[in-house]
Order: sequence, then structure tokens, then C-alpha cells
Amino acid sequence: MRKAKPKKRVILPDPVYGDQKVSKFVNHQMLDGNKSIASSIFYHALELVGQKMKDNEQAPLEIWKTALDKVTPQVEVKSRRIGGATFQVPTELRPERKESVSMKNLINYARKRGGKTMADKLANEIMDAYNEQGGAYKRKEDMHRMAEANRAFAHFRF
Repeated sequence: MRKAKPKKRVILPDPVYGDQKVSKFVNHQMLDGNKSIASSIFYHALELVGQKMKDNEQAPLEIWKTALDKVTPQVEVKSRRIGGATFQVPTELRPERKESVSMKNLINYARKRGGKTMADKLANEIMDAYNEQGGAYKRKEDMHRMAEANRAFAHFRF
């Protein structure tokens, strides 16, 4: 390769929980550089999760992490042109991409939901993902189903 690989940027942990994953999630959620708004939405959503799931012995942050794990895909399909045909080739995801895809799916499906505020939508999507329901979980299942259906083309991976 002619160019050097770009250096990985260090993401500082968030001020409330001291967790790097939370910072990444807030960064994915942020629109137009309004990080304070994005972080307040996330923290409010976790408060709502804590209120609605009082009977659960886990902390809201642990519920969020579990929900994120449940919507994390293991494989995805990539279009690959071979000869004149385009094949959907299943490929395994790198750990950084897994995390990124799961966060983006959770946020995008929360935005599409009906509800009053973004915090409400996000809280509901987190709870649905925790209970293995909702749009983000369905998206993961669809990705896995597509990869399984196209498993015959796995030998085109290189």
C-alpha cells in the first residue's frame, strides 16, 4: 500500500459512567456536532429504562450493554462482482465494525419509532432489544438469515 494506515483516534470515556462504549454511542447519536444534546438524550433514556424496568436487578447501563450485545451481528453480506454476476458473499465482521453496526442500528431504529421525545424512543428501543424484540434485533436476524441463505458463495471471500 502506498499510504500509511490512519492512526486510531483515542475516544475518551464519558464523564458520568466513565465508559468508552457510552462515548462511542453518544458520538454515533450526535447530529450536527451537538454532543451535549446527544449525551443528555442518552442519559435521560437510561433513566427511563431504569424507571420502567425497576423489577430487573440490573443497572440501566448493564441493560443497555446487554441490549447492545443482543443486536450485534456476527456476519454480514457484501456484494462482490465476479464475471458478469453479482453475488452476496457472507463475511465475518471485525470487532470494531460489529460494535459500530449495532450502535447505528439501535439509533436508527429508535429514530424511526413513534414516540414523543428521542429519549423515549431510545429507551423503548433499548428495552425491546433487551427483550429480543424491536427493529434493531429484527435487523440483526435478517442479516444472519441473508448470510445463511448465501452461504454457498462463501468461497468467493478473499
